[in-house]
Amino acid sequence: MINRRTFAALLAGTVAAPKRAWSEPVTANSVFYTSVGPELTLFDIDIADAALQKRGAVTLPANIQYAWPHPSKRYLYVVSSNGGPGLAGDKHLASAFRVDPASGALQPHGEPQALPSRPIHTSVDKSGEYLLTAYNDPSNVTVHRIKPDGTLGDAVSQPGKPDAGIYGHQVRTTPGNQTALLVSRGNNAAGGKAEDPGALKLYAFKDGALTNLASIAPGNGLGFGPRHLDFHPTQPWVFVSIERQNQIYVYRLTPDGGLSPEPVFVKSSILGADKHTTSAGPIHVHPNGRFVYLTNRAGVTPTAAQERIEGRPVFNSNDSSIAVYAIDQQTGEPTLIETAYAEGAHTRTFSFDASGRILVAGSLVPIAVRQGDKVNVIPAALSVFRVGDNGKLTFVRKYDIDTGNFSQWWSGMVSMA
Repeated sequence: MINRRTFAALLAGTVAAPKRAWSEPVTANSVFYTSVGPELTLFDIDIADAALQKRGAVTLPANIQYAWPHPSKRYLYVVSSNGGPGLAGDKHLASAFRVDPASGALQPHGEPQALPSRPIHTSVDKSGEYLLTAYNDPSNVTVHRIKPDGTLGDAVSQPGKPDAGIYGHQVRTTPGNQTALLVSRGNNAAGGKAEDPGALKLYAFKDGALTNLASIAPGNGLGFGPRHLDFHPTQPWVFVSIERQNQIYVYRLTPDGGLSPEPVFVKSSILGADKHTTSAGPIHVHPNGRFVYLTNRAGVTPTAAQERIEGRPVFNSNDSSIAVYAIDQQTGEPTLIETAYAEGAHTRTFSFDASGRILVAGSLVPIAVRQGDKVNVIPAALSVFRVGDNGKLTFVRKYDIDTGNFSQWWSGMVSMA
């Protein structure tokens, strides 16, 4: 496994070396950030060579959960918590940072705002006036004001309790900013407990206030475990990653920000031999609107013998992949054209640069995988792919990440002002 010192040397050195010196101008108009525990690290992107260069880092008050840029591209909002799966924690914060328009370097901007519990996702509305945050346990959603100077203000008092379903996982305002959607995943049946239904919770959104409008839950939410959604850049199509069933659903937006009660398309996220994949992950529409991508995350079913190495369970495979769909530009129908090996285990995040030519995927933690009579440890990593004109992915290189006792929980591209 590669330690932090070795990793830094690799990034600064000549492993899969770029063709140009890094002192020359970098061609990207995006920067890349990734988090390990409370540390948020900045990387430059070299588009021509599909390479990353570490530039610096900031430390948050607690482990980073998610981040989202302001529409002005001048600020970045980061939510952090010392809680985690099965751990409530007692420190939950939303922090604002100024983004240097030349380098992407981050500077704290105003005082952090306290949050009620561990956040799982955050986003900024289209006006740039509100920060919306989703929570999974207990399922909840809050809205904080963003002041004209980009600092965070108080939470907006809600007219009633938002219907947050079970296990909220993402919150986004719709393109017209009239409504907001909370993705509530639900839970599989386990330990004698019945399945918790999943749903998409639709709210009217005005002046930061959320008003319950509808609960979209095919089959009453049973057999429906949504995780994330994304919007087509020009058409009224909403693409939803269905985590618990390895599927993609497509819904249609109405002009007033409503959502079709039933999906217009339902497709699998698995091709052929991805036998061990167990959960779909995040989803993103390509900037050109012609393709949509989601991850299939393997490495969650240990071997029957429950082997362990370095304190970690040994898994029976790593079929983690990135599913690539071509979108019919007349109907919105997605057709699965590729599942590219993710070159890492349990790919929790991925993102495109502003031009859509580079995809960087971040895997969560190292996993140990039995391969014949050997057990190999696959490090957490950043995997860099080129995106072809046909939407398909070509792996270029990866950077192994020493996560220590933490995980690489969030990563993302941010466009520069």
